[in-house]
Amino acid sequence: MKQETLDKKIKISNDLMFYFYTHIETDINIDELADHFKINKFYMHQIFKEVFGRNIYESIKSIRLQKASNLLLTNKYSTISKIANECGYSSQTSFIRAFKERFSITPNKWRKGGYKEYSHKILLQSPNAQASTANFELIQPQIVKMPQQTAYYIRHRGYGYDKSKLTWQKIQTWVYQNELKDYKEMSLFHDNPTITPLDECHYVACVVPNDENEVKDQRLPKFNISGGVYAKFDLEGKRGDLLKFIHWVYHEWLPKSEYQTTTKPPYAIYHKNHYLSEDEEFSISFYLSIRL
Repeated sequence: MKQETLDKKIKISNDLMFYFYTHIETDINIDELADHFKINKFYMHQIFKEVFGRNIYESIKSIRLQKASNLLLTNKYSTISKIANECGYSSQTSFIRAFKERFSITPNKWRKGGYKEYSHKILLQSPNAQASTANFELIQPQIVKMPQQTAYYIRHRGYGYDKSKLTWQKIQTWVYQNELKDYKEMSLFHDNPTITPLDECHYVACVVPNDENEVKDQRLPKFNISGGVYAKFDLEGKRGDLLKFIHWVYHEWLPKSEYQTTTKPPYAIYHKNHYLSEDEEFSISFYLSIRL
């Protein structure tokens, strides 16, 4: 496949995903999107699945249910019907059916504590997270406003150390080829690993050059990471601590904070990258998109 054709497919797919995240509460019309991008609807479905490994409808459903799972915990006084509407469902019945199909319990049972059992089962998929003794209760975030950032990236499916390490080694090779001196390493979490089986999570390793003019090799695709208001958590740890920390943020800190999270994916900026360091220790700033 010609690089130009591949770049076009990736750009359209990324633009579609960005649209889904920012319009998930609306009735998303696939025919209108195809017209907007001036491409055949069936071709649009095809290239999206090539890039993301799952079809458009699965992605929309996943984003809606991830949003719903959080709103059920943070919007304590909202009815199930209101939360369904906020997540793009036209009826409470269809929302409950989709939620139960995904999480095996009703939204009401999830809200009353079922999320803890479901999340714990996912944590058990990571022996290193189970072995972690890290405690996060004393961590207090800063509330910051972040700019939009343009990142070069490699995406893979599966939240696993070996796969992520290989991806980061490829990113590092690209950085060396471009002789970049001033850049940030970032991880973007398209899927919430507290409620998505780890082998299904989409993980994105990113490099954000402070001067794009330094980039000579354009073979890596690029996309924009959304700006906005974020809760910033500074954290140091080792292999296994990060997944446990993300569980704490979503299921301990967030419900008590009186904030809501948005559909913008969270991300981490590495000050020390455990995938590239011999001691497998990290130092990061973790950013969770929030609103009142």
